[in-house]
Amino acid sequence: MLLNDRFIKACLGQSVDRTPLWLMRQAGRYLPEYNATRAKAGSFLDLAKTPAYATEVTLQPLDRYPLDAAILFSDILTIPDAMGLGLQFAAGEGPSFQHPLRTEADVKKLRVADMGELTYVFDAVSEIRKALIQDGKQRVPLIGFSGSPWTLACYMIDGSSADEFRHAKTMMFDRPDLLERILEINIQSVAAYLTEQVKAGAQALMIFDTWGGMLPDGWYQQVSLAAMKKVIALLPREHEGQRIPVIIFTKGGGLWIEDMAQVGADAIGLDWTISLSRARKALLAAGKPLAIQGNLDPLILFSSPEKIAQEAGKLLADLASAPALKPGLHSLDGHVFNLGHGISQFTPPESVTALAQAVIEQSQKLRR
Repeated sequence: MLLNDRFIKACLGQSVDRTPLWLMRQAGRYLPEYNATRAKAGSFLDLAKTPAYATEVTLQPLDRYPLDAAILFSDILTIPDAMGLGLQFAAGEGPSFQHPLRTEADVKKLRVADMGELTYVFDAVSEIRKALIQDGKQRVPLIGFSGSPWTLACYMIDGSSADEFRHAKTMMFDRPDLLERILEINIQSVAAYLTEQVKAGAQALMIFDTWGGMLPDGWYQQVSLAAMKKVIALLPREHEGQRIPVIIFTKGGGLWIEDMAQVGADAIGLDWTISLSRARKALLAAGKPLAIQGNLDPLILFSSPEKIAQEAGKLLADLASAPALKPGLHSLDGHVFNLGHGISQFTPPESVTALAQAVIEQSQKLRR
């Protein structure tokens, strides 16, 4: 039994009393309690691979802020790590792979990720679900997630984060056969990974297509979006009698919203490059009344509390001016408030307090 089901209802385009809020990377380095747990764990990988620590940091933002969903604390690179690419985190450098896929021989050796190597993730999902229960009721729903097949491929080919992912895009243009093999393996792996998260207790799923927005028009649809569509077709949409909403998010993908609406997701995550009202109108015009999630620029959280409240209010007022998703709903229904990308590690924690207060107050006021 969910004590607070606003997030699930909003994803499914149902009426809610106020706009639900959660933040990408809400469990992270901007929180002093997260840094304390990470220090205790010893390293980021130990933190992510120890279910007790992953559970602790997943709950930290919920204890501090009135958020409407928890998201599994993990890393998007767990899948390629389970394929044997050798994930490592060097201090101050971020993640990298010891064995990137640069040659035909590398790609030929690649196999679907062994889910047995990822039991620490599924154990964390189960532990978090249990830890969310208070007085016999679950506080908020738990979101499971994965990187998209294309975004994972970018890291797997280049070996680490890059400004332009030159090696991945060169393979796409020069050896599309090799990229297609990587994507097919990633599709099977992502679908299996998300399915196991649902079995372990995830109540909604999100696919992060962080690098889809750097693809040329046409290539995005053919390479990244087509792969996400295949993943979604393989996912369970119900578990134990409950709908499992699926959200897709392509950073920089606002111009492709009509295309994203065709792949079977329940909700579309947006960054700050498209307004919420424009997104709503585009979806309705395409005959796809889907929920949307987003899309405050995370750097607004470095402003004053007054400015944060003002900008959050502007986003909500903009959507309130758009047509409703369906007859009988308020224009604000079918929207999950979030940032347009992950929260910065340098964000003052009190800025999130100001944001949460503004979203709660203003989304209730606009509904009256």
